Amino acid sequence: MATEPKERVGRPRILLGASGSVAAIKLHIITAELVEKADVRIVLTKAALHFVKREDLPSGVPIYTDEDEWATWSKIGDDVLHIELRKWADVLLIAPLSANTLAKIAGGLCDNLLTSVVRAWDFSKPFLVAPAMNTHMWDSPFTGRHLKELDTLGVRLIEPVSKKLACGDVGNGAMAEPSKIVEAVWLVS
Repeated sequence: MATEPKERVGRPRILLGASGSVAAIKLHIITAELVEKADVRIVLTKAALHFVKREDLPSGVPIYTDEDEWATWSKIGDDVLHIELRKWADVLLIAPLSANTLAKIAGGLCDNLLTSVVRAWDFSKPFLVAPAMNTHMWDSPFTGRHLKELDTLGVRLIEPVSKKLACGDVGNGAMAEPSKIVEAVWLVS
């Protein structure tokens, strides 16, 4: 996957990541809105695949998973997918961002394709996250610490909302509505 030159004219390039949260069932809505004005590529964690059906996503949008990370690499000089995606993207959006992936990013861990892209990310470019988790997880002191760490990196938070959650609880932690997420992307791209 060759990258394009940095100087570009035209549509922004959005790398859309999704981690393991029930909110990933809305990924097709976010993607459909983004492809109207941007070139989009998607990175799905293994846990996100539990909630996302590839056939529900707009056709023609490249989708990458952990299995793709080293599939085309065989020798020094070959493309490394997480580096190529980092070079390609103008904006990184993770929606939904699970508590697990938030903790990994805050700690600098990179044990899958998505977190490897983040670890290699050029933080001079926009990086947005839309968390989605149970209220008890959102209210955890760990979440506060992890969000502070992301804030120091310049990551933009798209605040979760309060509503009835997948588990039946009512409270804060639900992913923002897709239209709000896409609106936040347009503000930075």
